[in-house]
Amino acid sequence: MVSSTVHAGARLDRLPTSRFHRRILWLIGGGMFLDSFDIYLAGGVLGALTRSGWSSMTLNAAFLSSTFIGMLIGAFTAGILGDAKGRKFTYQFNLAIFGLASLAGAFAPNMTWLIVCRFFMGLGLGAEIVVGYGSIGEFIPPAVRGRWSAYLSLITNSALFFSTFLGYLVIPAIGWRAMFALVGVGAMIVWRLRKKMPESPRWLESKGRLDEADAILKSIEAETAEGRELPPVVEPAATPIRATTLGSLFRPPLLRRTVLAVTIQIAINVVIYGFIVWVPTFLMKQGLGVASSLGYSTLMSLGGPAGALIGVLIADRIGRKNGLIGIAVLAAIVGWLYGNSTSVEMATLLGFTLFTLTYLMVALGIATYIPELFATENRMRANGVAGSAGRLSGIVAPQLVVLMYVSGGIKDVLSIISGALVLMVVVLVIFGVETNQRSLEEIAAVPDDELLHQPAADLPGNRLH
Repeated sequence: MVSSTVHAGARLDRLPTSRFHRRILWLIGGGMFLDSFDIYLAGGVLGALTRSGWSSMTLNAAFLSSTFIGMLIGAFTAGILGDAKGRKFTYQFNLAIFGLASLAGAFAPNMTWLIVCRFFMGLGLGAEIVVGYGSIGEFIPPAVRGRWSAYLSLITNSALFFSTFLGYLVIPAIGWRAMFALVGVGAMIVWRLRKKMPESPRWLESKGRLDEADAILKSIEAETAEGRELPPVVEPAATPIRATTLGSLFRPPLLRRTVLAVTIQIAINVVIYGFIVWVPTFLMKQGLGVASSLGYSTLMSLGGPAGALIGVLIADRIGRKNGLIGIAVLAAIVGWLYGNSTSVEMATLLGFTLFTLTYLMVALGIATYIPELFATENRMRANGVAGSAGRLSGIVAPQLVVLMYVSGGIKDVLSIISGALVLMVVVLVIFGVETNQRSLEEIAAVPDDELLHQPAADLPGNRLH
């Protein structure tokens, strides 16, 4: 038997990044890449289905609705399962669901069955993002946690290009079924590779499974050391394991962090589903043809990986709270300028900038900041609640865009975008705490008022980093 604690956080946080961390990144990133690929393939597939007469606009709408409903339920359920059953069980379970459902979709006999399959794909798609972003930080040292979370965001968001490009090559030549088959086979391959991925020692320790946690930690330490002497473990002040429930997220002291996480998710998803996905339509309304609008939209979409790449470079330098505040203010200004742009060229430049800023917020906010705000015992539940709120805003935002565009044009649409970003800034100023380069245990244990004013280097346990 091991002692009453294994100090999982302290032992992981003092490790230099190594082959082990790179493997974890690619195993989690592989599933999230396929998740994002599956989401983005909808546009090309639905276009092909409509042209062939296999589907209609009404059935296409049902397909999209079933995706969002599945993702909403999947995000919430993943949060519950992730804290109750473990990170490994949950990401394997949801990967199997959307992989098998994708394979089933490839053989769907009609559109109704494809819509049913898409609902189950959505369950896995919604869950993957919650568990993936919530898990990566539990393995990465504080000094580089923001950078590695941004790496994961970069891997995830690069799927937009690959999904669009492969759809262009595969759908006309082989047909739409091949797209679902590719995702299904890929998911099963990643599922197989992930079987050797360890459970989070932090989660095991929180459940009192100390022998298992210690065995995994020793394995990680041995692989990381590779014959070198590792830094000593600085034992942190004792922090009791808390028995938490879903309801504890909605009561003090966690309520303010829950409000913060939910607001960030809603604001970013309003920008994505209120502007990003509407760019081709906006450009066509400005007088461009379909081909030209898609060309300009493709140029703008390069801002997705560009934003995540910038996140890699700056996440651990500017911090999460102040970084998100500054980026959101810039995005609100750029959104206003886009609404008042007088040429397609200027709109393209501003659109690319807004794409970049949006996915930079994804890297800093959704991929990094939200999971950091909560303790191991309720990290996935909190991530699931916030993710569910984001999915709801993704459902509502397009409806608002239609109403606002009809009544006042693109300027009114951009006013919603700017308003959501300003709200996020206000909530960050009031409730935000800085988590940059702090251990996850310290962020959870230290009161918010101390985190607001105490430099990270002055907190116990961070003096080595």
